[in-house]
Amino acid sequence: MRDAQGEGRAPVLQFTNCRILRGRALLREDLWVRGGRILDPEKLFFEERRMADEQRDCGGCILAPGFIDVQINGGFGVDFSQATEDVGSGVALVAQRILSHGVTSFCPTLVTSPPEVYHKVLPQIPVKSGGPHGAGVLGVHLEGPFISREKRGAHPEAHLRSFEANAFHDVLATYGPLDNVRIVTLAPELGRSHEVIQALTARGICVSLGHSVADLQAAEEAVQNGATFITHLFNAMLPFHHRDPGIVGLLTSDRLPPGRHIFYGMIADGTHTNPAALRIAHRAHPQGLVLVTDAVPALGLGNGRHTLGQQEVEVDGLTAYVAGTKTLSGSIAPMDVCVRHFLQATGCSVELALEAASLHPAQLLGLEKHKGTLDFGADADFVVLDDSLHVRATYISGELVWQAEEARQ
Repeated sequence: MRDAQGEGRAPVLQFTNCRILRGRALLREDLWVRGGRILDPEKLFFEERRMADEQRDCGGCILAPGFIDVQINGGFGVDFSQATEDVGSGVALVAQRILSHGVTSFCPTLVTSPPEVYHKVLPQIPVKSGGPHGAGVLGVHLEGPFISREKRGAHPEAHLRSFEANAFHDVLATYGPLDNVRIVTLAPELGRSHEVIQALTARGICVSLGHSVADLQAAEEAVQNGATFITHLFNAMLPFHHRDPGIVGLLTSDRLPPGRHIFYGMIADGTHTNPAALRIAHRAHPQGLVLVTDAVPALGLGNGRHTLGQQEVEVDGLTAYVAGTKTLSGSIAPMDVCVRHFLQATGCSVELALEAASLHPAQLLGLEKHKGTLDFGADADFVVLDDSLHVRATYISGELVWQAEEARQ
């Protein structure tokens, strides 16, 4: 909780000469910030009789909510699925480096691993607020090991698991305490998955469907039991078929619980999803689209061999494969690149492209009052972008945490 009195005494910043993404529109308004939050200027003027303590000219740039990446496996040589003695320093490095790509919050993601890895790694990745040190950690995304062998993708087959008789007890035995967990990806066709989905959602954990051969009925039942997300749509699932569209069919299903909104992750890196497939998903259900990087430890490192959990990955140009195969193994495109590619591939509005990386992931996690928005009272996490959507600066809680070299001059 912020101290209200202290917040009232804090300096008021006024960002001028900018276009603010608010209410699904780019508005030519100033952005007012105090005490790490977005401020309503009318209340400041009429109730407190105050003006700004400092003005910052944004040079006509766009101000959008900070990007939120809910699926990132590592980057810059750091592998979140490696059980090192100091996992925290690796998370901190990635948190710091992704600021330059406009990311202000993220979910470190672990791929399928043996239980001892989860038991060692998870306690070392607590939820943490962002700041000058790096982007905030919203909780861990556990992708596997309760997934389909047939659609395992880059996940190691030896460590895949199914649910035993006491299904949720098996989950706890595999992962250990779930205190730091925010999302779990599982295959809904696995026996007793409905028990696990209900138990996870009862604990406030988002359940995502992925790496699965589920038909549409199994997917719909999973949503009825509480699942709200689809992990990297089209990838590692049955292809769309007109008689049974599988998990993809959730985008237009009429059998979801009243008021239930399904979200789906898209890797818009130019490799994982053909532009036509991006357009189909976007036009079918634009408000559920969540851009994710699915970035691997090789992000930012270039060609060569790198790790991803228990597997070796080979990077060739813009593509990462499981070494010795043509199986895609995550992405090496950062979030701002995904936003620009998504905009170009779909022809959607700039507003929707930006919301797919900010508002939609915040809504998925139930954080839309504080993150993914520039509404009054929200956290002042935002990114400054030029007209081509290149990042010029990144702010967390109203504090400048990264700035492009040319913007400093």
